[in-house]
Amino acid sequence: MEKEDSKSKKAGGRLCCICNQRRAALKRPKTLEQICRECFYEVFEEEIHQVIVENQLFKPGERIAIGASGGKDSTVLAYVLSELNRRHNYSLDLFLLSIDEGITGYRDDSLETVKRNEIQYGLPLKIVSYKDLYGWTMDEIVRVIGLKNNCTFCGVFRRQALDRGASLLKVDKIATGHNADDIAETVLLNILRGDIARLSRCTSITTGEDGPIPRCKPFKYTYEKEIVMYAYFKRLDYFSTECIYSPNAYRGFAREFIKDLERIRPRAILDIIKSGENFRISTSTKMPEQGNCERCGYISSQKSCKACVLLEGLNRGLPKLGIGRSRGHNNDGRKDGKQINGTSIESKQCGTLDF
Repeated sequence: MEKEDSKSKKAGGRLCCICNQRRAALKRPKTLEQICRECFYEVFEEEIHQVIVENQLFKPGERIAIGASGGKDSTVLAYVLSELNRRHNYSLDLFLLSIDEGITGYRDDSLETVKRNEIQYGLPLKIVSYKDLYGWTMDEIVRVIGLKNNCTFCGVFRRQALDRGASLLKVDKIATGHNADDIAETVLLNILRGDIARLSRCTSITTGEDGPIPRCKPFKYTYEKEIVMYAYFKRLDYFSTECIYSPNAYRGFAREFIKDLERIRPRAILDIIKSGENFRISTSTKMPEQGNCERCGYISSQKSCKACVLLEGLNRGLPKLGIGRSRGHNNDGRKDGKQINGTSIESKQCGTLDF
């Protein structure tokens, strides 16, 4: 009998630590528990359900746009929200909302995946494009600006494009696939950049409540590796290629650091998020005041929002207008940052690192 037990262990026959009935199929990156597929599906989905309920992310009858890129995070989010909506009777109307940045060989292929998801999950799909909204595609912008600052344009434009698409769908909220790894990276990046405004809100599970449409992150405590495992075991249809224009993005350095920390201590990701949640901004620190852009009406703490400034630069043949240190200047050349203890705190209401 002992020989049989030892043989089963050698053959990978360790039982699931939850049900003690089925053979373990994976080790959870978050907890290092060895569990079977069925139990993994159950705990993965239940954890997300608890996050939704405890944080009251949705109300019955709300219309929710799922930011769908075709990648693993948004595909799993669409699938899981659809399942939980039926199972727990959330009574939500779900929609897929995709942004076509105009990146040949990347976004055009990923949108085909989203179109298949539309059929697979029975969710209506809305696609809005940079070309229609701004008159430029990312391919055209990169030809002008190069690869150094292109992510700034894309992040700013995408944020506003999501809000515009959501307005067309008349939704109450936007659900995004930002996971625990993403949020931990953002905490570190905002510390490195000394960005007090974003640091104060980057761990919030719901943001933009003072803007046009609130955004929520059901995957706030969900590890990226577990999302990949879930998609793999469920055989979900998703697009796995990275953006061809972001190999040297600044966020990539933080991502590698987070992965190194995770290998040493799996809970490091959650610990960074918890630390970010516990940050308190001094009451004497004056934060940027939100208003509306005088040109397009979008939320902004400057006379012109970042998207309008970047777009003006492109249209005037000055693509670096609004990039880097110039972002705090008005058209009259005066710096519009606020001095706090001798340090300039500039408004950064949108951008590649802003959720």
